[in-house]
Amino acid sequence: MKRTALAGLFVAAAMLASPVFANEPAKDDLCAINLQKINDAMATSGQTSENTSDDIKTGIEKATSEQAKGDKAACISTTTQLLQRIHDINTSGARN
Repeated sequence: MKRTALAGLFVAAAMLASPVFANEPAKDDLCAINLQKINDAMATSGQTSENTSDDIKTGIEKATSEQAKGDKAACISTTTQLLQRIHDINTSGARN
């Protein structure tokens, strides 16, 4: 009887803990998620200068290359910087 109760308690604890981990994106996916956010932002944002657009495209190529090499940390860093730049451009109205 103790084994059954203990097994039931273990199963219940495992089921309660699993949704916590399911909501957090894996580090591997964050690179891809950021790249998708950048592509979406570029498609929906207003006009930017040719220099800014070229710089962002170069950054996307760099991040994609880092992703292909398996360097997820570098890809996340690059894409985070690009997202911040896009955010700054869109909120300040500056078109560099």
